[in-house]
Amino acid sequence: MAASKTPEKRPVQNGKRGQNGESEAPKSGPNVWVQMAIAFAIFVVVSAGYSLYREYVASQSPTVPLSQIVGDIENGKITSVTVSGDQVTATYTDKSTKVSQKEAENSFTQTLANYGATPAQIDSVKIQIVDQSGLRYWFLTLAPLLIPVILLFGIIWYLSRQLKGGGMQALTFGKSMARLIRPEDTVQRVTFADVAGAKEAKAELAEIVDFLKNPKKFIQIGARIPKGVLLMGAPGAGKTLLARAVAGESGVPFFSISGSEFVEMFVGVGASRVRDLFQTAKKAAPAIIFVDEIDAVGRVRGSGVGGGNDEREQTLNQILVEMDGFEPNEKVIIMAATNRPDVLDPALLRPGRFDRRVMIDLPDRKDREDIMHIYTKKKPMGPDTDLSVIAERTPGFSGADLANLMNEAAILAAREDRREITQYDLIRSIEKVMLGPERRSHILNSHEKEITAYHEAGHALVASVLPYADPVHKISIISRGRAAGYTLKLPFDDKRMQSRKEFLDDIAVSLGGYIAEKLVFNDVTTGASNDLQVLTALARDMVTKYGMSEKMGPIALEYAGGRAMFGGGLDGTEGQSEEVASQIDHEVKVIITGAHKRAEEVIAQHRNALDAIAQKLIEVETIEREEFEKILIVNGITPKKREDFDPISHIIAPTV
Repeated sequence: MAASKTPEKRPVQNGKRGQNGESEAPKSGPNVWVQMAIAFAIFVVVSAGYSLYREYVASQSPTVPLSQIVGDIENGKITSVTVSGDQVTATYTDKSTKVSQKEAENSFTQTLANYGATPAQIDSVKIQIVDQSGLRYWFLTLAPLLIPVILLFGIIWYLSRQLKGGGMQALTFGKSMARLIRPEDTVQRVTFADVAGAKEAKAELAEIVDFLKNPKKFIQIGARIPKGVLLMGAPGAGKTLLARAVAGESGVPFFSISGSEFVEMFVGVGASRVRDLFQTAKKAAPAIIFVDEIDAVGRVRGSGVGGGNDEREQTLNQILVEMDGFEPNEKVIIMAATNRPDVLDPALLRPGRFDRRVMIDLPDRKDREDIMHIYTKKKPMGPDTDLSVIAERTPGFSGADLANLMNEAAILAAREDRREITQYDLIRSIEKVMLGPERRSHILNSHEKEITAYHEAGHALVASVLPYADPVHKISIISRGRAAGYTLKLPFDDKRMQSRKEFLDDIAVSLGGYIAEKLVFNDVTTGASNDLQVLTALARDMVTKYGMSEKMGPIALEYAGGRAMFGGGLDGTEGQSEEVASQIDHEVKVIITGAHKRAEEVIAQHRNALDAIAQKLIEVETIEREEFEKILIVNGITPKKREDFDPISHIIAPTV
């Protein structure tokens, strides 16, 4: 897959921004004094409310002397009396009530007789005795004391929760922060059936599954149990998904944690969390510990890379000790994932620690089709969708890229109020994932539009004529992302290697837009800036990494990461003499000059085809492969075919 695009003229400023484009500010924790003030206010309001309620209840049934109750009985004003313990509630003829207290040692009738009431007067009043239960008695007695105490403890609990949430978990710093997926959790369970492609990786990991299910057959024959499995591969290749699939197939607990979650600002916290994690996993054995991005703590010690963090090195040392501390038959396996195995400490990679190293490659065309079939299970697909075509147009896509592609296609269909995903949605989502969304509101003036058309026509023409360049599938001058136009080049088949001839043709194709602008307008623009950066980096890699320079010979002067071989720094310039650096620069210039000459000859020889492609772009803005090949045939250029062309997959980065 290749794309070359012409940018806007506005520079893009880099910086840390939030999701809305605003600068992010550090978030502060909760204000303890504000929380205490709120809690105190709640206490005062509740206490005042309780007091008002008691006063209201008292006002509804006023308390009077018992002698007044007796007098009202003699005068016939009271119809009934309810006695509950020592409390006397009298109901009057007007339905009002009054409360009084009787003598505790005498009954109510004896008390009335003592106050001079006659038996006839006592009989005229309905007297009801209510036995007060012990629970109700104690509740009414202790409620005025218990309610404030309970409220106070509630406030203290609330404040402690706020303080704990504010980062004051002093007693839990050393606890592991691993997330646990239990085998009975069917919602989060993943199996090998949910992972497409990666056949060799799955075959290697199947032995780990077999050990966790049937450890006896390995132990009886004297086989040593593998302690660690290191998953290596490009970002998005499926390392975490495969680790979860191993746990799902084995039916064992899965402890997942990121390498960055071990290290804190407090000394010893990372090592403590490692100890706690391994102890927890041993209690749940058989189990799997998965450390994602292990290079965050597993970098080479003593190199100073990463700031020379002693806490990080202590954490790494603890991981090494725990892995060596396993018992011979311990049923705990640690799995780790990284896309930077070159920076890991050798002690992590020695036998006895990470015994298995599994490489997960980017999916080939068949694997990409299988992966998309998995993602389409829960999506309504239209009858015209052909995933084999989409797989052919997405070389270099990882599993995560394909998941994003399918999601973008669903979003495009939903945005247009359709209930099925069509082939057109999938094709549009490829370009959206690669280059960004269309910006049809970004309108170029007529002169800029013409420059962009000739720039992209130059890329497409050179790619169509040179024998080792990939065929062109689409040309567009519609803005996408930061680009004002792009040329999409795709190989016929996926390959893992590239030749010197293909690199030279790639450089010439990258120069096609620059040469077309200069030839047609006798001037150049900033549109070729990223093209020049990409081709210069590629030419330098040919000289310093791949041994493709005739003068320098088969020698590698830099690692793949850009570091010089012989004591050099990260920029790849240290460790080389001035004479060697000068020779490298000379060879880079020779390669670029030769490619420039070849591209210039192609464009000059096929000037009519260049004009035809550019004029068609100005007219329709986008040219697909079929229409582009018709223009080539009319101008005497034979389009490339699969049977006579076997290019190797590569990408020309978009112009910025």
